[in-house]
Amino acid sequence: MDPLSESSHERERVDKSHLPRLAPVAYRGLVPVHWTLTLENRATGWLTPGFHSHFREILLHVCARYGLACPVYVLMPDHMHLLWLGLGPESDQRVAIEFARKHLRPELAPAQWQHQVHDRVLRDNETLSGAFLAVANYILQNPVRAGLVARWQDHPFTGVCVAGYPDLDLRQEDYRGLFWRIHHRLIQPH
Repeated sequence: MDPLSESSHERERVDKSHLPRLAPVAYRGLVPVHWTLTLENRATGWLTPGFHSHFREILLHVCARYGLACPVYVLMPDHMHLLWLGLGPESDQRVAIEFARKHLRPELAPAQWQHQVHDRVLRDNETLSGAFLAVANYILQNPVRAGLVARWQDHPFTGVCVAGYPDLDLRQEDYRGLFWRIHHRLIQPH
């Protein structure tokens, strides 16, 4: 049987060890993607203020190198959530996430990443319909749902990363409007 003619069900049956992926082009350009990176066997013990500092340094390099903005991230004891937005046609989030995983790996040891990340690419209509805000709120509420804090603002491993804007803070009263003004300034034309 021609592998190109197999149904998705047949491909899934052949290899259940991999999550389905969209075509690489789906992760390029001005697309918003919600990434979830989980530790193998839900390992804990790696999340410290020192790891968070290293994570922020790597995230800054990722954003600058791959033309991304991260309007929200949350580090949890056994996984992390990142919401990334491409800023130009050359932004490539699949390459960027592998760069991040590679450069964070030494700080996680002896814990290791799960083989694959989970992603959700938001479509244009989802971004406009409020799904983007819903995803951001879902990410922010993770520490509350897990019982780590009463309010997301109290979680020390929550933040934002936009290269060139070190004072941008999720906890600012006018954060949402400020972020979108910065984002619109940074977007590169198609």
